[in-house]
Amino acid sequence: MNGSTPPTGAALYSLKAKRVWVAGHGGMVGSALVRRLQSENYEVLTVARQTLDLRDQAGTLAWMRKEKPQAVFLAAAKVGGIAANDTLPAEFLFDNLALETNIIDAARQSGVEKLLFLGSSCIYPKHAAQPISEDALLTGALEETNQWYAVAKIAGLKLAQAYRRQFACDFISAMPTNLYGPNDNFDLAASHVMPALIRKAHEAKVQGRNELIVWGTGTPKREFLHVDDCADALVHLMTHYSAEQHVNIGAGEDIAIATLAELIAAIVGFTGRVVFDTTKPDGTPRKLLDSSKLRALGWSPRIGLRDGIVSAYRWFLENRAAE
Repeated sequence: MNGSTPPTGAALYSLKAKRVWVAGHGGMVGSALVRRLQSENYEVLTVARQTLDLRDQAGTLAWMRKEKPQAVFLAAAKVGGIAANDTLPAEFLFDNLALETNIIDAARQSGVEKLLFLGSSCIYPKHAAQPISEDALLTGALEETNQWYAVAKIAGLKLAQAYRRQFACDFISAMPTNLYGPNDNFDLAASHVMPALIRKAHEAKVQGRNELIVWGTGTPKREFLHVDDCADALVHLMTHYSAEQHVNIGAGEDIAIATLAELIAAIVGFTGRVVFDTTKPDGTPRKLLDSSKLRALGWSPRIGLRDGIVSAYRWFLENRAAE
């Protein structure tokens, strides 16, 4: 099962008539995957957190043996921004290690045909050469503020590789860039930069404030991909890719946080000043993925940044603004 990359457009695996489990269906990526799969009438399995704690090894194996998923998208994770990672390091490490280990091992034991493990671009070194290729993994020190989450994700990726080597499991991994869109986390204590800025700009507007406070210097650059594009890429990889090396999923361009803040302010309708709190950390200076491997498989994003932010803000207004 250590197969090579297929020619562009060639399908290796079909999801038709398969029982497809989206682990973590309630999250931003998981819910986008459910939407994407249901758009083609695939049979989608989900299980609520209240029904099954994925950190429970015996419970996870029992559920998978009972439900018999044939394909698994492992999108379940404990996620958060700089503040959450800094204050809850044990939870970010333990919870993610536990659930990914349980699901990957149970997938082998229950006869899952194919599994896709979803990582994060934070697995790469803090000062990796830009754009970051898949080969940059483990070539340097991690960003300190999210190292706990990164270590857990690296372990999940390596576990998928190990099971592929030792047990010939068709397990693959994908590393998306910064994602945003419907079902994002807009809690300022735990959110990433995009939803945090959308909420801050909205609240500054409705409260009549003349300043929008942004963490850091505004100089770091980040790449952003709409979660619906990510879901489409994950389905493409599930059906068109089978090899040991993980695959980056990115938009192909990045933007300075200062420029992003101005763009969000304009979309939200905030007309005051953007002010930078330089006592707060910047995080990694730049993080742009080299997604040429994915492009060679015949996939590219369709949702532009401005259109994506407009849709994300609309979703926020309809679902979270009153909180």
